Amino acid sequence: MFSLSFLNAIPSLFPLSRRIVTLAWPVLVAQLASIGMVLLDTLIVGRYSTTHLAAIALGGGIYVTLMLGMAGVLLALTPIIAQNYGAGHMDRIGADARDGFWLAAILSVSGFGLLSFPHYWLALANLEPELEAVAADYLYLLAFSLPAALGYRVFHATANALGYPLPLMYIALTETLLHALLAFMLVGGLPALSLPALGANGAAISQIIVNWLAFFIACFLLARHPRFASFAIFSIPLAQLRPRLAALKALLRLGLPMGLSYLIEVSAFTLMAFFIARLGVAEVSGYRIAANFSALTYMLPLSLATATSALVAQAAGARQERLAVATISAGQMTGILIAMTVALLLYFFRFPLVRLATPDAQVVEIAAMMILYIAAYQFFDAIQTIAAFSLRAYKISFLPLCIHLCCFWGLGIGLGFWLAFYAPIPQGSAGFWQATVLATIAASFFLGGLLLIVVKSRLRQNIVACATTQEKSHE
Repeated sequence: MFSLSFLNAIPSLFPLSRRIVTLAWPVLVAQLASIGMVLLDTLIVGRYSTTHLAAIALGGGIYVTLMLGMAGVLLALTPIIAQNYGAGHMDRIGADARDGFWLAAILSVSGFGLLSFPHYWLALANLEPELEAVAADYLYLLAFSLPAALGYRVFHATANALGYPLPLMYIALTETLLHALLAFMLVGGLPALSLPALGANGAAISQIIVNWLAFFIACFLLARHPRFASFAIFSIPLAQLRPRLAALKALLRLGLPMGLSYLIEVSAFTLMAFFIARLGVAEVSGYRIAANFSALTYMLPLSLATATSALVAQAAGARQERLAVATISAGQMTGILIAMTVALLLYFFRFPLVRLATPDAQVVEIAAMMILYIAAYQFFDAIQTIAAFSLRAYKISFLPLCIHLCCFWGLGIGLGFWLAFYAPIPQGSAGFWQATVLATIAASFFLGGLLLIVVKSRLRQNIVACATTQEKSHE
């Protein structure tokens, strides 16, 4: 991404790319396993009932939007812990993680309250009564999984910041396998065990169980595993477990813009689902399938961005600015190559992929059309995702929030709504995807430009600081 001619002695990008991939692949497997849970819901519930599939598309969209928005706040822990780790401040890491758990508890209470009134949110979509009833029950049940999901995000951020993501992979795989078994039994029922068919509610109950299991495993690892136990996250006197208000405020200052950025990106797709629902069950079912593939492909740049961000933050904490810039460049190079490969695969295999999810010919045509647009924005999505995470590694989160707001809500939803319903030739659901492509291109341009300005500034400051230090040493 960067062509900074004034740089020299920058580490080779290829060893850095290997290091990024080494850290990213367990994160990717964990994320794919998590997406696998959603795909399992689509496959299992979709064959149970189209109405229940539409219900989990809408209810699940609301839940994921809220959960990821709050999880984004907690991911502010990653640059904080990673910079302390890079700077050698090991004594601060345990307290940082405890602050994360306190913040997760606060967010869980507010999130549970919001999810306790599902009909209020679903009323925005003007749904058919049967569909709204199923979606409301599904969404209300998911509220009970929120505290576990947010608590687990503290462990997720800590493990990534310390460069040890392997446990995330194993836990996620365990979750997915267990969810496959439970969802199969609970959604369609199992007469041999006298289990009734619960439809979408069965998928929600399964998710509650596996989320709490993952949280308890994470707490055990933080307390007992050698890579985490030395930070004494839990093994301190009870009096020291109380929240540190100043640290929580600092975490919120950094984390709230991060969480809002997540909320904006994810909610853009949730709002798309609501507006597309006006076009009928077939359209929203097609959207659900396409959105799953969109989320699946997003895991690739997201895992690379997560690994890149942790390494950049560690380098920044150690004041190795050239290494940080080289790491960003290596992350972008790797992300672009993978994105181009994914785009080609989506283009050529879109129909076979969609048919895995539904036999309905109308839904297949709609979802395949949507996947064409997903393929179109892969290149730009990789750039904007890695750029945004790299900025967060430098603890810059407000300006990326503004860019995400303008691009994904202004262009993605505002322009998409006009294209879908009010353009001279209304585009229907395709209008939202056309606007999403434009929004992603704009985000990649502005976030990439901002990141370039930041790294140039930090490099110049580093050069000045080194020169000053040398002058003082000669005096």
